[in-house]
Amino acid sequence: MKVTVLGLGIMGLGVARTLLREGFDVTVWNRSAEKAAPLADEGATVAASPEEAVASADVILSILFDADSVLSVLAQASGAVPDDAVWVQASTIGLDGTNRVVAAADDAGVSLVEAMMLGTKQPAETGKLVMLAAGDVALLERVQPVLDAMGAKTVVAGDRVGNGTALKLAANAWVATVTAGIAQSIALAEALGLDGGQFLRAIEGGATDTPYAHVKGESMLSGEFPPSFALDGLRKDLSLIGEAARGSGVEPRVLDALAATYAAASGDGHGGDDIASVYAAFTPRG
Repeated sequence: MKVTVLGLGIMGLGVARTLLREGFDVTVWNRSAEKAAPLADEGATVAASPEEAVASADVILSILFDADSVLSVLAQASGAVPDDAVWVQASTIGLDGTNRVVAAADDAGVSLVEAMMLGTKQPAETGKLVMLAAGDVALLERVQPVLDAMGAKTVVAGDRVGNGTALKLAANAWVATVTAGIAQSIALAEALGLDGGQFLRAIEGGATDTPYAHVKGESMLSGEFPPSFALDGLRKDLSLIGEAARGSGVEPRVLDALAATYAAASGDGHGGDDIASVYAAFTPRG
């Protein structure tokens, strides 16, 4: 099966390598060509344009930053998409952005489903993502081998493209909440004269424990934040989540507080760091 990956950020790069390892015929394209070049040595075909990248694909994965990026690449590539190919929209672009992409794909005659990726760098690199899929059942069946390679499981959110996005927004609201909560508890323990690691030891093995708390918590304690999920990327998602909440009548009090908290950490210079760097927003000043 020939798979094209459009976009080689943290997630796209990890997914491309996973698909190569699983034996797929992979073509890649990225706006900054230098990110694509190393994959040629790993067996990928590097395309010079979106049109070239999709020309012989069975499955096309768009893993791009925002709706405008997806729409731009779709506009460039749509005329070259084979009639029997399926475009899998995997970028977190919100409800309005998804509706715009669906309309553009319909106008261009491109078969479209979505498969949101729940997870960060390591799950993308190891094929352990959770795939949040939605769309026409027959089309999802055709792309399922690719989703199986990318993820530990696939959750089908519905038969309408947009259902997967809705579930991803709900899941990322949780990611933002729990990451900030870990940071707050560690910072509070430290400000009260304790070792912040005592918080992690206190919850370990209990009903409120989660492996995620220890991964992000250890990063906070070390002060090292190599990006697995960049903080400014989560800020973009929080904006989309807030729009969805307001549009559906959900009170966004917590979302507004989270947005302000992550913005504070970004303002301290952590926008490109991992989301664990939200810890900086809780560090006592002066």
